[in-house]
Amino acid sequence: MVYAEERQQAMARLVAERGKVSVNGLAERYAIATETVRRDLSVLERMGLVRRVHGGAVAPNGSTVIESRVIERDCANAAEKERIARAAVALLPPEGSILMIDAGSTTLRLASMLPRDRPLAVFTRSVPIAALLSGHPRLELHLLPGLVRPTETAAAGADTVAALDQLRVDSAFLSTHALSLGHGLSTPDHADAVTKRAIVHSARQVIVLCDASKLGQESTVRFADISEVDVLVTDGRIGDAERSSLVEAGVDVVIA
Repeated sequence: MVYAEERQQAMARLVAERGKVSVNGLAERYAIATETVRRDLSVLERMGLVRRVHGGAVAPNGSTVIESRVIERDCANAAEKERIARAAVALLPPEGSILMIDAGSTTLRLASMLPRDRPLAVFTRSVPIAALLSGHPRLELHLLPGLVRPTETAAAGADTVAALDQLRVDSAFLSTHALSLGHGLSTPDHADAVTKRAIVHSARQVIVLCDASKLGQESTVRFADISEVDVLVTDGRIGDAERSSLVEAGVDVVIA
């Protein structure tokens, strides 16, 4: 079974590679109805990954090479990310709460699953997440300021950190490049690390969405200690010993 999100990201990657696709061509390629293709393209357009034109879609303005890299990253471990996002929905705070959704492919999936009937205030630094949630009927949406980095399509740096320093949110749903007991949560980029550190400090509860391929890994710049993580949502590939060690360190581990 191919999830709609996986099919949509495959479509977006095809647009980034070819520059243009047709509705009929996509319908034949994925053996789906043309109306389904049009719905998929509408979703991708709201995310800023394609631009709709008569009879199909084209790559949006900007570097298709960068877009392709973002899409490729999103397709990695797609099924696990889907399950992790669905499990994270159960951890959303009650209505009227304030939450932060970090940039990332799994957090983007979580954003797409936010209940349509629950009033929440949502802060994000991710341009695709903001675009996705802009039409949500019950959300008070805030896009953080800062320099938008094309490789992440998200704001980072001094302006973003300054805005985060003024915030206090109930729950932060955070992504990470790597997670280990010894090195904590880490990322290869300093500006990204500083921004993520500010997100951690802004939240009463820190929930990390991380597929198991990143566990036991270490990247260059640490932005949080394991002790600062309240909940880790991961997939069933996590080892028993690793899970036990995280629980002993005070992390509530949720297996999607």
